Amino acid sequence: MTRPVTIFTGQWADLTCEDMCRLTHQLGYDGIELCCWGDHFEVDRAANDPGYVDRKRELLEKNQLQAFAISTHLVGQAVCDNIDERHRSILPDSIWGDGDPEGVRARAASEMMRTAKAAKDFGVPTVVGFTGSSVWHLLYAFPPTPQKMIDRGFEDFARRWIPILDEFQNLGVRFALEAHPTEIAFDIVTAERALRAVDDHPAFGFNYDPSHLGYQGVDYVEFIHRFGDRIFNVHVKDVAWRKTLGPSGTFGGHLDFGDRRRQWDFRSPGRGDIDFQAMVRALNQVGYKGPLSVEWEDNGMDRVHGAREACEFVKRIDFDSPRAGSFDDAFSKY
Repeated sequence: MTRPVTIFTGQWADLTCEDMCRLTHQLGYDGIELCCWGDHFEVDRAANDPGYVDRKRELLEKNQLQAFAISTHLVGQAVCDNIDERHRSILPDSIWGDGDPEGVRARAASEMMRTAKAAKDFGVPTVVGFTGSSVWHLLYAFPPTPQKMIDRGFEDFARRWIPILDEFQNLGVRFALEAHPTEIAFDIVTAERALRAVDDHPAFGFNYDPSHLGYQGVDYVEFIHRFGDRIFNVHVKDVAWRKTLGPSGTFGGHLDFGDRRRQWDFRSPGRGDIDFQAMVRALNQVGYKGPLSVEWEDNGMDRVHGAREACEFVKRIDFDSPRAGSFDDAFSKY
C-alpha cells in the first residue's frame, strides 16, 4: 500500500476548518495536516475545551480524512528569532503580548509545549514547524562573521528548544523542523549541526520539503539518505529555478513571489524542477512510511485546480518498495 496523500492547510486558513475538510475530501485526498492558525486547529481551545479534539476528529471522520500531524510554523518561528514588527502580524495576541522580544520568545516556547499536549490529545504523533534562528541575519559573511558567533546561535537554539523537546518526548510526540531558509537548519550542513546542538534528541527531526533545498543548490535527495531516520513528515512542493543568468539570484532581489524577475519560484507539484521520482525512491530506501503532504503554493495557478492536480500527481508518482529481494532473483536456482 502506498503512502497516504494529505494536504497542509497553512495556505488555506482563510477557509473555515469545516469548509477545508469538505474541500479536501472532494479533491481526493486521504487526509489533512491542520495548521494551528485560523480555526483549523486551535491549541488554546484544545487545552481548555474538553470536547474540542473530539469534535475535530468527528469532523475528519465525517469527511473520510485522516490526520498524521499538525503544524505550528508561526509560533515556532518566534522561539529563537530576533523579534521585530513582522512577527506581530503572524502571532496571536496572547503570544505577542507587549512585544518585548524575550517575553515573546518565552511565551512562544510555552505555547510549543502546549501544542505537544494538544497533538497527543488529538492522536497525532508529529508537530511540524519552524524554530526560528538568532543567526540567520549573519548568513552573508560581511563584516566577517567569526564562527563563535554562529556557535552562540546554535547554543541559543539548544538552550531554548531542549526543554521543549523534553516535553515532546515525555508526551510521546515528535517535533519535525521544516528545514528552510530563516531557520536554524536550512541545508544538510546546518541540519547536522542542529542535531548535534540538541545532542541528537529523540524528539527532534525534520519535515522534509525538497522545494526549500533545490533552488539553493542543496542535494535534496542526499538529505533523505543522510537523515532518513529523522524524517518524520514530508511536504510535497515543487520549485522552478532559472538555468541561465537573470536579473536576481538566489537571494531574490527583494521581489515578491510571482514576480517574473525572480531567479526561482514555487510551483504546483510536477510543474517545477524537483525530481520527485528520485525523492520517492530515496524515501523507499530509508523506509519512510508516513504521509506525503501537499503544501500547495503557485502564484500562477488557481489553487483549487492546483490542489486537485497535485493530489492526482502525488498518487501517480508514489510507489511501494519491493517486498524482499531483487527483480532478478527468479533467474537464480539458489
